[in-house]
Amino acid sequence: MNDYSFNPAPTRRVAIIGGNRIPFARSNTVYAHDSNQDLLVAALQGLVDRYNLHGQRLGEFAAGAVIKHSRDFNLARESLLSTTLSAQTPAYDLQQACGTGLEAALLVANKIALGQIDEGIAGGADTTSDAPIGLNEALRHTLLAANRAKAMGDKVKALLKVRPSMFFKPLLPRNGEPRTGLSMGEHCEEMAKRWQIKRLAQDELTLSSHQRLDAAYQRGFFDDLISPYRGLARDNNLRADTSLEKLASLSPAYDRQNGTLTAGNSTPLTDGASVVLLASEAWAAEHGWPVLAYLRTGETAAVNFVDGSEGLLMAPAYAVPRMLKREGLGFADFDFFEIHEAFAAPGALHAQGLGRRRLLSRTAGAGRTAGHHRPRQDERQRWLPGLRASLRRHRGPAIGSVGQGDPRAWRRARPDFDLRGGRAGHYRHRRKVALSKTTTRKLP
Repeated sequence: MNDYSFNPAPTRRVAIIGGNRIPFARSNTVYAHDSNQDLLVAALQGLVDRYNLHGQRLGEFAAGAVIKHSRDFNLARESLLSTTLSAQTPAYDLQQACGTGLEAALLVANKIALGQIDEGIAGGADTTSDAPIGLNEALRHTLLAANRAKAMGDKVKALLKVRPSMFFKPLLPRNGEPRTGLSMGEHCEEMAKRWQIKRLAQDELTLSSHQRLDAAYQRGFFDDLISPYRGLARDNNLRADTSLEKLASLSPAYDRQNGTLTAGNSTPLTDGASVVLLASEAWAAEHGWPVLAYLRTGETAAVNFVDGSEGLLMAPAYAVPRMLKREGLGFADFDFFEIHEAFAAPGALHAQGLGRRRLLSRTAGAGRTAGHHRPRQDERQRWLPGLRASLRRHRGPAIGSVGQGDPRAWRRARPDFDLRGGRAGHYRHRRKVALSKTTTRKLP
């Protein structure tokens, strides 16, 4: 037998070419009758139109959603087949709570870096308006027993166990963590108390986020990032006319007596979808698309929030410093930080540690304004091209982090700017607190 030596090709840089999303809408409003697939198709087709990808066979399309119907088992592939991309483009689903979208981007990027594919799209969608409602367990087991029975008499015998009351006890979706029974908001309230995050700081950051998002729309920041859908051209959670007085008048939402999180400084559930186009430098040059940033690396962390030793939203505090250490970088190497989370409390914690001038979310709004989806695959894809656009306009090193489980690193196309982005993670994958907590703890 001949000796065989496999010498893999050197890794390639992964270029962020651009992205597209539909406006995020409060649940049970504009997109109330749209499915995950409807939303994802709209975002994906918008990207295809913008970059003239009609009929092209791409390397792959990776996408996902957290709240899915059984019909969504092949969401990415079915969505792709409803667009004008070539049907020969492979597609697959994945799910990692709020980190789903960035994990999809990292998987696609890794294949590009290894030379397995030259280009790919990552994305995701989520809707709580079209949430799945299941049968209760008693009725489900009864119907399964009838299905397993061979003889007609046995089937009838099994079905005789069905009771009218079973039809009025549906299995509704839950917004709580299975291990603790607490919602993300309740966990965040605990975090805010533990780190002594003041209500005023949260409301001030919320106000700034709404004002900056409105200003971003006014100056055309999202013109090449959004495709209007269902008559909606901008996120309908945006409240440009809000004020500190209005925010201060709201009652606490999770701890009625001593809480600081309200409906104002917490994001509502939203529906939406977004995608991002990644490619090798050679593919970008061949198709005439400029490279504005590079996706460099990523890190995912998990924390044990179940026993209370760590907060649900704190995994970024571990993921971001690990990523920076591996890259030989520190926080002082960055001029801008992009953070994303569903609540103002973690953002306020970031601001205390990093300095307000360094938060890119203050230039174009943040998740609590545009909307956070629970896993929000799609919001993470909003974040990648959005960070790219911010760098294009602000020209400086930057790191991006979201309150989930893993940092992502970028590098600006210009050689004199080095940018790495971060997405930090936790057991349920939140990406932003990492930077706050990391800074608070003075980790390297």
